[in-house]
Amino acid sequence: MAPRLRVALDATSLLGPRTGVGQVTAGLLEALASRGDLDLRAYAITWRGRHELDDAVPAGVTAATKPFPARGTRVLWPRVPVPRIEHWTGDVDVVHATAFVAPPAHAPVLLTIHDLTYLRFPEMCTDDTRSYARLVRVALERGVTVHTYSDFVADEVREHYGLPSERVVRVYPGLATITGGDPRRGHEIAGSPRYVLALSTIEPRKNLPMLVRAFDVVAADDADLRLVVAGPPGWGIDAFDEAVRAARHAASIHRLGYVDAAARRDLLAGATVLAYPSIYEGFGHPPLEAMQCDVPVVASSAGPLPEVLGDAALLPDPTDVDSIADALRRALTDDELRGQLIARGRERVARYDWERTTREMTALYERLAARAR
Repeated sequence: MAPRLRVALDATSLLGPRTGVGQVTAGLLEALASRGDLDLRAYAITWRGRHELDDAVPAGVTAATKPFPARGTRVLWPRVPVPRIEHWTGDVDVVHATAFVAPPAHAPVLLTIHDLTYLRFPEMCTDDTRSYARLVRVALERGVTVHTYSDFVADEVREHYGLPSERVVRVYPGLATITGGDPRRGHEIAGSPRYVLALSTIEPRKNLPMLVRAFDVVAADDADLRLVVAGPPGWGIDAFDEAVRAARHAASIHRLGYVDAAARRDLLAGATVLAYPSIYEGFGHPPLEAMQCDVPVVASSAGPLPEVLGDAALLPDPTDVDSIADALRRALTDDELRGQLIARGRERVARYDWERTTREMTALYERLAARAR
């Protein structure tokens, strides 16, 4: 029997409250672990968080919990290729850096670039996110292969960095099952049986102040309608708060903050519409989660959302309040359109399957390992 392929994966994003990157990385790690034919070793670029890593990774995944000086490595790695990741993981055949930061390694490295926000919209980024520009550049100079979760981002990466097609590989993510929520509990959390739900971190590229303004237009004709925003506060939350204060129907807008998985399911189960008017994304899981729950989606025409969602969502211009408001109004009131979106959504979510994702990702690991032999 051939030895199992040894793969080291960055699990830093699994620690603490999980953003979209953390959710998709957790899904990938769980799906890979379920195969049983890989020797998976998770590492985390953190000093204190290493003690939480054992509990964060799924059964069958070895957690590398040696001390990992995050600040030191972020300063050192762009300058010199030491210490190599095998110091923490032991010898491996492939390293999968799952979120922008690629460690130096003896083994070939696969780097996941979720999006190019740090280049396209640096004004919407924190200093930490803007640092990806240098880290990614150094990683590419050292020969990493790039993985993206959409063709849109893959094309952006090839064009911006001048990479040949074979160095950038798109593998779509799977989709976690989000059904089974209690709509009545969702209504209780939202404070109304009719609500537009937004699931995202409150940060500039999510475009939530524009959603607030569009909702304010629609709410003028629908006194029972609520806008419910569930997600942790990011940077730039002042712009969201200012938009709410300026809204005529501010009392109908509820910011819940971070919600756990059970509340997320309940909110989706009870939602009337899911709104996701993002200016820029790497993929876009929340709209697909809503489609699993037969909730019509209003997203945006920006980034990879048309690629990911196709005709299963309304895709207004995210920079136009009236465009978003019109899409919301149609999704809320046009029963025939709602039925069409729900039916198309069921078909769309079937495209994103973790079994296929892990099959394609494992084949990619094997190709990288074979080239290095």
